[in-house]
Amino acid sequence: MNNELTTDRVWSVLTTVLDPEFGVNIVDLGLIYDVAIEGAIVKVAMTLTSQACPAGEMLVGGVHAAVNEMPGVDDVRVELVWEPRWTPDMLTDAGREQLNFQR
Repeated sequence: MNNELTTDRVWSVLTTVLDPEFGVNIVDLGLIYDVAIEGAIVKVAMTLTSQACPAGEMLVGGVHAAVNEMPGVDDVRVELVWEPRWTPDMLTDAGREQLNFQR
């Protein structure tokens, strides 16, 4: 099995991190803005549904834990960004379906 560290694999692993309030993974919620790999360092730019999100620390910790378990990862750096501001338009189709969200 090929264990090459790729952004696609990181995105896939991030789908295992669930938002406890919504029960939907953070990728389908549209919280992940970017994934970059520099050697054995994975950088994740993400946001929260609001700056006062009570699950913020848990979600950032979940990203660290999930990505850190990947073969070839020596460090995970999560950057919380607030621009662009999260809106429900950032939900994926799967996220909309899971939340029964209509536009």
